[in-house]
Formats: sequence, C-alpha cells, structure tokens
Amino acid sequence: MKGVTESITKNRQPEPVLRTMTQRAFGAHRVPEGQGWAEELGHGWFNVAYLIRLRDGLPVVLKIAPPPGVEVMTYERGMMRNEVTALSLVRRATSVPVPAVYHYDDSHELCGADHFFMEYIDADNLGVLSDRLTPGEQQGYQRLIGATTRTLNRVPGPHFGPLTGPVPGRTTWREVFTGLVADVLRDGEHRAVDLGVPYATVRSLLAARAGCLDAVTEPVLVEWDLWPGNVMVRDGALAAVIDHERALYGDPLMEAGFAACRLEGFGDPAGFLHGYGKPALTPDEDARRRLYDLHLMLVMVIETVYRGHTDPAQYDFARAGLARAVDALAPGAAVRPGT
Repeated sequence: MKGVTESITKNRQPEPVLRTMTQRAFGAHRVPEGQGWAEELGHGWFNVAYLIRLRDGLPVVLKIAPPPGVEVMTYERGMMRNEVTALSLVRRATSVPVPAVYHYDDSHELCGADHFFMEYIDADNLGVLSDRLTPGEQQGYQRLIGATTRTLNRVPGPHFGPLTGPVPGRTTWREVFTGLVADVLRDGEHRAVDLGVPYATVRSLLAARAGCLDAVTEPVLVEWDLWPGNVMVRDGALAAVIDHERALYGDPLMEAGFAACRLEGFGDPAGFLHGYGKPALTPDEDARRRLYDLHLMLVMVIETVYRGHTDPAQYDFARAGLARAVDALAPGAAVRPGT
C-alpha cells in the first residue's frame, strides 16, 4: 500500500468482506475471481477507498465510512450520506463532472458502517500533479478551480446547513456557522487538544464578530473542501471533482479557494479569484472570511488528534495558522479593504 495515508478512521476490510460487498452491489456474476482485484487508494485522510475491477473489467471505487468504534468529530457524523446526496445534487443541477454512484448501502450489515460504490475516474489528481507543473500551469488550474467553484455556488439551497437536512435550532447562517464552531470547540475540549490559545478566547472573539454573518441570507451549495487534492484532471481539463462529504448549504466565501486571500500557506489567490470572477473581497466579505479562517484552522488542528496523526506537520502548520486567525479577529485588528 505504498503512498497510502494512514489514519485510525480508515475502516479497512479483508478480501472476503470486500467480495461480499461487491456481490451485493453488482451481483454474483460480476464478482472478481482470483487475487489482486482490490487495491487501496491513497491520499485520503478520513475514509478508506478501494479500486476494484469487476469480472467484466469495469473499474469501480468502493468507499467505506469509519468503523463504529472510532470516535469522529461532530460534523463528521453522517458524512457519507451527505456525500452521496452531494453527488446526486451536483450531477442533477450542474455541468460539473462528478463520479456516478452505483450502489449505496447504509445497513451497516457488512462492515459496521455506510459504504458506496462509485465510478472510477481515470485521471490525474491535481494535488499530486502540482509539484510538476509550471507556475503558468498552476495558475491555469487555479482559474479552473475558481470557475468550477462559482458554478457550484450557483445552486440554491432550501436551508442553511447539511445537505441532508437542517440542524434543529439552527436556522439562520449565523446560527448554523457559530454552531459549527461551537461543535468543533467541544470536540477539541473533549480530547484535550492544545490549540495554543485559550478556548475561552476563541469563543469570545466569535461572539464579538458574529454579527457580520447576518448579511448572508440566501443559502447556496458550498463544497468547502474543493482544493487541488479533490480535483481530477486530464489533458489540461477538469475530469471530475471528488470527495463531497463536507458540502453544505451556506456562504460561498467559506470555499477553500478563498482561504488563500487571508491565510498563509494556501497559495496565491489570484488565479482562483480570476476564474471565479471576483477581483477582491469587500471589507464586509473580508470580515466573514476571517471567521471562516478561524473555523478552518480549528478543524485542521483538532482533527489531527481524532485521526491519530503521527506526523506533526499538519498540527504545527494549523496551530500557527490558528494563532494568526485569532490575531486577525482580536480587538483593534483592522479589516482590510479587499485583497
């Protein structure tokens, strides 16, 4: 399993179980024979995924949610159902290419968790390819990501929050977003994660700055996790967007592409903004993006403990980013007039 990312949330299964899953999804006549028909795919941090070649030669991807005995963060509960919902929505409402879902099983009978089979996309992962690209090629792909993000953000939503349904008691965008941050903070305290700043300070800054969220009154589809690692490309064109499990109805400025407008280490935002068709953030938008930066860094710090990371690179990067996000929200911090 060379190149496979390790995480305790990966619900790996032995070959007999994979065979039973495949039979349930496609029928006994399409179950592979012999050995070497299932290969674990790398790069993902949360779910385990396998490339499986059916007896007739069709390659498919099997994705399995974390096992029931592994604790996950609050917002990660039910994420596989959210992803299947997102895939259906994107295929129905946009021209953005995404994998087709062949079979979804939420019975938990075979592996103790949700799992689904989807189309295999024969293309390059942009996150893996990036180091071999010229600056011009990287800018071109960032413009492509920006344009794709804009297309997705044009899909209106019926409510704020998860695609699978609103969270009781959270109706407005302010209620939904501050609820997301509150959940993440409780998750961090539950596992005694050291943020580098007091939890009380984060809560106080959020409460003081949350009023800017009231400007968001129309929910739209937000991928939130649309970064190069979730983009498949072929011959310079977009082949597919993958990993939609974190999608929600919310504010487009929450998208990953806008993180580079304020956070160090997320690349040059110029290409993304050009592709999206947005020259700069207004002061009001910048104020909201500060809160989204805070949330993103909190997630990135705290999830390392829930994943059981042994490499401290992400934790160190995110903790430094969190410190900067907190400073940007502190009393007296100026709101920039754009980017």
